Amino acid sequence: MHRLLKWFAVATTVGMLLVLIGGALVTKTESGAGCGDSWPLCNGEFVPNSITPKLLIELSHRLVSGTVGIMVLILSIWTWKAIGHVRETKFLSILSFSFLVLQALLGAAAVMWGQSKTVLALHFGISLISFTSVLLLTLLIFEVDKKFNAATLVIDSKMQFHIIGVIVYSYFVVYSGAFVRHKGASLACPDWPVCNFNQLGLPTQSHEWIQMGHRTAAGLIFVWIFIAMLRAIKYHKHQKVIYWGWIVSFILVSLQVISGATIVFTNLNLFVALAHALFIACLFGVLSYLLLLATRSKRNQQSLQQVKEDRININ
Repeated sequence: MHRLLKWFAVATTVGMLLVLIGGALVTKTESGAGCGDSWPLCNGEFVPNSITPKLLIELSHRLVSGTVGIMVLILSIWTWKAIGHVRETKFLSILSFSFLVLQALLGAAAVMWGQSKTVLALHFGISLISFTSVLLLTLLIFEVDKKFNAATLVIDSKMQFHIIGVIVYSYFVVYSGAFVRHKGASLACPDWPVCNFNQLGLPTQSHEWIQMGHRTAAGLIFVWIFIAMLRAIKYHKHQKVIYWGWIVSFILVSLQVISGATIVFTNLNLFVALAHALFIACLFGVLSYLLLLATRSKRNQQSLQQVKEDRININ
């Protein structure tokens, strides 16, 4: 049973990643209005008569999202029944499906009534939480089968600070990046890393300030993850999940920075832009798992302390 559940969980996780990337594709190709102001039908028709590239992108995204939504619902119920005894399972089951529904409702509202750029930028972040919840459910399934043992880690307070701080800050970076896309400010600055070499690198108008604000935020998270990785290498070699988690996080944030710069150099190449969204999704997933481990750490510390006290009392 768990073998089939693992395969289904992996497939659902991949499906959620496709939904997330599909949403980015819709935004970057400005295909949100590809089906007019009709939802869930396309231009009020079940099978549209007039097919355009933007209609295909929007309709494909809706079909994939609907299919994956059913898969997420099945996975939520299945994991609840199969591994509901694991502390985080029920919370993640509810979170994954509820945020996917919220994302769908926001998407429908944007199509039918329109939304401000500020609200539209929230869509990617909400989809990211749903994807991460499914990813964590998948990892819990593999944990139960002891494919890797990370359930009893005890993490020191300094590393917990880095984990919690980085993931909270990364969500702000994600929002700022989505805001850049929805405001059409991706190419507001023609140069990199500064905005414009001909103007001493300083922004001169609102779109440039939005772009440079995101670059600054991304630069800070790059530095923060680098510092956390150095600490993991120095003090956490014995904790392989923490050790490799931060190394992988640094690789992903480096790819994120490189793809962000390449977007400017290639004049918003679509594949590079989608890779940019993919890297941040994977990074957020890794950081979220580290956060899950950090939330367990206090309970594990208390359990270890209780064991020590029991041994003292016995002796």
